Amino acid sequence: MNIPDIPNNHALAVLLITLLALYLFRRDDVPLETSSLAVIAILSVMFAVFPFYVDDKHFEPSSLFFGFGHEALVTVCALMIIGHGIVRTGALEPIGRYLAKLWKISPTLSLLITLVLAGGLSAFINNTPVVVLLLPILISVSLRTKTDSSPMLLPMGLATLVGGMATTIGTSTNLLVVSIAKNMGAAEFGLFDFAQPALIAAVVAVLYLWLIAPKLLPSRSPSMPDTSPRIFSAYLNINEESAVNEKTITEIIALTDGQLKIESIQRGPDNRNIVPLPDTVLIVGDRLKVHDYPDRLKEYETVLGATLFSGQHKVDDEHPLNAEKQTLAEIVIIAGSGIEGRTLQEANFINKHALTVVALHRAGQAMEIGRNGIGKTRLLIGDVLLVQGETEQIALLKAKPGLLIIDGAESLPQTSKAPIALLTLLGVVVSSALGILPIEISSVCGVLILLLTKCLDWQEASSALSTQVILIVAASLALGSAMMMTGGAEYIAQVFVALSAGLPPGGILAALMLLLAILTNIVSNNAAAVIGTPIAISVASQLNLPPEPFILAVLFGANLSYATPMAYKTNLLVMNAGGYKFSDFMRIGIPLIILMWITLSLLLNWMYL
Repeated sequence: MNIPDIPNNHALAVLLITLLALYLFRRDDVPLETSSLAVIAILSVMFAVFPFYVDDKHFEPSSLFFGFGHEALVTVCALMIIGHGIVRTGALEPIGRYLAKLWKISPTLSLLITLVLAGGLSAFINNTPVVVLLLPILISVSLRTKTDSSPMLLPMGLATLVGGMATTIGTSTNLLVVSIAKNMGAAEFGLFDFAQPALIAAVVAVLYLWLIAPKLLPSRSPSMPDTSPRIFSAYLNINEESAVNEKTITEIIALTDGQLKIESIQRGPDNRNIVPLPDTVLIVGDRLKVHDYPDRLKEYETVLGATLFSGQHKVDDEHPLNAEKQTLAEIVIIAGSGIEGRTLQEANFINKHALTVVALHRAGQAMEIGRNGIGKTRLLIGDVLLVQGETEQIALLKAKPGLLIIDGAESLPQTSKAPIALLTLLGVVVSSALGILPIEISSVCGVLILLLTKCLDWQEASSALSTQVILIVAASLALGSAMMMTGGAEYIAQVFVALSAGLPPGGILAALMLLLAILTNIVSNNAAAVIGTPIAISVASQLNLPPEPFILAVLFGANLSYATPMAYKTNLLVMNAGGYKFSDFMRIGIPLIILMWITLSLLLNWMYL
């Protein structure tokens, strides 16, 4: 085994920066946007302070910013907007409606059809809208039929990842790998050029997710096990025996350790409303309107020496607390919701939508921060807000764009613009597949059509864009460019070939795919793909073999994001909505990775080598 000589100083520095990038991308306490920008800044400063020459030609540090205008990034952004348009117009509503009906007839057959549909749709649009469509349907079915949702949600989420491998536009990872390969002059892939191995592997994956995965999953309770109201409105009547007679609002709130929240005070025979100012003094006959958990309301009754009323009746066994038209729902924080990365107080979300927040779930579990702390907590993609409000208010909220609402109801919003959105997506796909227009141009034209036909406005289009995705793509492209220009990718390829000496070409290809599969479950899949693509091309060059199978090994390996919830953003959505644990992803995902790795390695070896 001949290990190659150490490369030049710039290549070593780039490799160290790559390791730093992979470490930063993995950190939860550092925003991915910040990490990506830091990588770009460090690379550009290094090449500005320490110039690098390739064949006596100066490598311009400003060229590292080309990722912001790269065709792959333009296409990713355009397709994100088109996917948002599909959701915004309710274009997939008929699919959801028929699926909901079918689940009541045959759950087993319905799961298979759901997996096939999830994978099929994800081949052409980002899988996030697909998961956003199917999550409420599957959870509402489980609530209405009182069945376990565990065997449904995680297999559905993984099916969308499997389907995304079938086309060049299925995932941003595919687009990046294909674009880099084209830029380097190694290979050019059409929309369906690698669909055959991807579809054969997808059949294997769907059979596993349909027949085996549900049996491996333990029963999990979703974060919203039922839709019963948990917060109740009531009145605390101040009588002559009350301990708070002649006391101010400030004083009685202090008696409850600051927990009591008074909405209004009714006073006098005409029950006129008085604003509960801090220095307002309570008198006999005042009625304090409050809302809270039942046990807290009873505690307030005892501490204040008041009498608890629901409507006109004293709360007792014959007249329990009544929530009237209140219902419970989940709001899943997704990209484009407008509140990701912000607190509820900053967004004025609760007052704007007249809701009460009951709990905040993160990583599949309720956060122990108390109701007062929820409004001050910065929300992350995948968080689940458990809210309560009037049924009509929840229905209005479901009709708003950018929010994933789960309330046990099967109805989905649909608008008259839905056919336009579907035809636009179809036009983008067909024009690219037939070679009429490159995908980067057809997708931009698709966005323009959605804007001109008012399927989306500019605010909605901009909300569909993810700063995280934009910066991670730009940073990954900069890293890939620096690795190629300095020879860092060539060095890693030489080391990889040396370590795998003795293996046949098919074995080296399988090892490369396995390496990317491991990497993508630890760090960003886009970063793994962009770093892996130049290495794959260098490996093929050293072996004097065609680059296509090695490029596809990187593409497929970087898409095997099944084993951890943080490997892909939709994994987090599914985890929180279904109440899954980290171990559930490993239990289902690791066998699926092995299955797909073996299948795809054999197929690439058979079809290309």
